[in-house]
Amino acid sequence: MRTIDWVDGAVEIIDQTALPDELRMLRLATVAEVVEAIQSLSVRGAPALGVAGAFGVALAARLHHAEPDRLAQAVREIETARPTAVNLARGARRAAGKLPQGPTAVLAEACAIRDEEIAASEAMAARGADLMLELCGDRPRLLTHCNTGGLATVTIGTALGVVGELHRRSALAGVIASETRPLLQGARLTSWELARWGVEFRVAVDSAGPFLMARGEVDAVILGADRICANGDVVNKIGTYAHALGARRSGLPFVVVAPESTVDHDTPGGAAVDIEDRGAAEVSATFAAANPAFDVTPHDLVTAVVTERRVIRLDRGEKV
Repeated sequence: MRTIDWVDGAVEIIDQTALPDELRMLRLATVAEVVEAIQSLSVRGAPALGVAGAFGVALAARLHHAEPDRLAQAVREIETARPTAVNLARGARRAAGKLPQGPTAVLAEACAIRDEEIAASEAMAARGADLMLELCGDRPRLLTHCNTGGLATVTIGTALGVVGELHRRSALAGVIASETRPLLQGARLTSWELARWGVEFRVAVDSAGPFLMARGEVDAVILGADRICANGDVVNKIGTYAHALGARRSGLPFVVVAPESTVDHDTPGGAAVDIEDRGAAEVSATFAAANPAFDVTPHDLVTAVVTERRVIRLDRGEKV
């Protein structure tokens, strides 16, 4: 099952806001619908956003190829729909690079991005599983945060793809999925995917993670990233930094799994990243609220970054 795809002239996605209660497909036939789906988190996860950006531009090219100004505006609307994850803008711009060749070429480029993400997930799953067994020994107990499975990519996933690969190898003892406030991507989406795979898991409130590590219930932390900066700083769903601090205190590996498309050599470090604020309404209808969607984990808290091409041991001084 693909999280996102091009079907008969439109973009089709799994509506992640409806899970786990309902598996609902959305058909996006206008640029405005694509932008709304991105902003409402109907489609989310850095690799999936890259594909959404590319398919959005392909849709814009079909609808507005005879209106250069409207087409340029549509591309801007898509690539800026969410500011923090680098994949969205990168996917949109890459597809837009084919605009001089016409709508068919743009769609072909978007489909190539989709296929590359599928292949990347397969490679990350194998490479990451090998690393986790090297770091932890057989049958580790893993803690993960937010959602990094097929819902966040196209099919298999990043960090959760590694979990799935370990499960397929009968080399996984269990998973703790932090609920991931405020929209509960862990409790709603990761739990849904783990249950479909038959993986033994527990959901934990976000703030329990460091304590569960200290109590000896976790062997390693594995999660994804929305942007990996040139110095190795990791931008990911809010709550990641706390898990990294907990892992360091308990002497546990902290492993980030993300495609090469998430590595951003143009951004020197986390301080330079525009961190999206989701607004108070997602947290409280009564009071002012701080609701950053992401945080920055300094590179010196990261054991390793796994991509489809390589394992970068930041704990050994290797460079991104």
